Amino acid sequence: MMDTSTFLPKERRLKTPFLLACLVPVGLLTTPLTLAETTFEFSGKVEVETTVFQEEGQFDSQDYQENASVAVEPEFYWGWNDDYDSVVFKPFLRVDGQDKERTHFDIRELLWTHVIDDWEFKAGIDKVFWGVTEFNHLVDVVNQSDIVDSFNGEEKLGQPMIVLSKVTDIGIFDAYILPGFREQTAPGVDGRFRTGLVIDTDNATYESDEEEQHIDVALRWSHSVDVYDFGLYAFEGTDRSPTYTKVTVDGVDRLQPNYQQMTQFGFDLQATIDSWLLKFESIAKSTEEEDYAATQAGFEYTFYGIADSVADLGVLVEYGWDERDEKATAVAQNDVYIGGRITLNDTSDTAILIGLSYDNDFYSKTFLVEASQRLNDYWSVSLDASVIIAENDNDVLSNFDQDDSMTLTLERFF
Repeated sequence: MMDTSTFLPKERRLKTPFLLACLVPVGLLTTPLTLAETTFEFSGKVEVETTVFQEEGQFDSQDYQENASVAVEPEFYWGWNDDYDSVVFKPFLRVDGQDKERTHFDIRELLWTHVIDDWEFKAGIDKVFWGVTEFNHLVDVVNQSDIVDSFNGEEKLGQPMIVLSKVTDIGIFDAYILPGFREQTAPGVDGRFRTGLVIDTDNATYESDEEEQHIDVALRWSHSVDVYDFGLYAFEGTDRSPTYTKVTVDGVDRLQPNYQQMTQFGFDLQATIDSWLLKFESIAKSTEEEDYAATQAGFEYTFYGIADSVADLGVLVEYGWDERDEKATAVAQNDVYIGGRITLNDTSDTAILIGLSYDNDFYSKTFLVEASQRLNDYWSVSLDASVIIAENDNDVLSNFDQDDSMTLTLERFF
């Protein structure tokens, strides 16, 4: 039997999210509700993931080359008032064969939404994505990265939030109140894709006296004009990316996460011009320790009907810059990304993405392949492979130099 204590959060971390989630049933009382008016849908997926590493890891307790895990993510939907009111509940659970820190539970979404005219109100737990670039998401700041579920930060934890949105002729205005901070997950001593010193996620420190209970706020304006789609935001609150301090816990050296307060302004722009997609993201970030700017920009050009077929080929080029140069804690501080996306446009939705990144400061290289195909209405399969070449010890990627891997995922939808 699985020990649930490995993924249940601390009691104090439940207080604000729990109180916020209580707003969801309150929404049920806002309009008359009968069984005939209510719609209910149940869906979701179960996935089996198998990962093979080219070699054993470079740190202690990483002496294995295969790993398997199982994840389940059901989704419940209730709608009423002609679907102007709805509740979505999406829990997530992964059980991992090697790393107990990767065995974890999360509520990806538990959200009540109420729509009236040009207004939309949301309360609960949700995932929000901002940004347009492919290889690095600079402006995506609301949700915390679920590193144990996806080491590149693509997967996110659910974030407690209250959101008020207004649709106008000059764009959409969103106001966010974000109570209940989520700490970044991290691999345990047995996990792969980790640093030499294990991150002590149980003893994080905070600049704010409110710690996890600090209330963050954000304002965002997004609009579309002709071929241009753009967004502008301001965020004030706890930095999702921690800094680290070396500490000794029970005689063992570890890294202690430190979460600072930050102010961040972000801007994203995408222009669709014939076969071109021009993409741009930029942030200006200020903390007690530093102020800096960063940018990710590039393009995607699509060749339609390659070789007289229905398949399309998209060529992607991006560049990531951080004014802190080699002192940057982010991976993309002076990096070039080149990729190709093949979409077969067949009944199986077959797609392949091949990418290569090159760091102009540390000369590290990362090669990735992402392929997916739907087998039928219920099953799909995906393959993810990555090769990391990093020999400079000052480069954070050097920690993953022996983590070249290939992951096969089989998903069953219901």
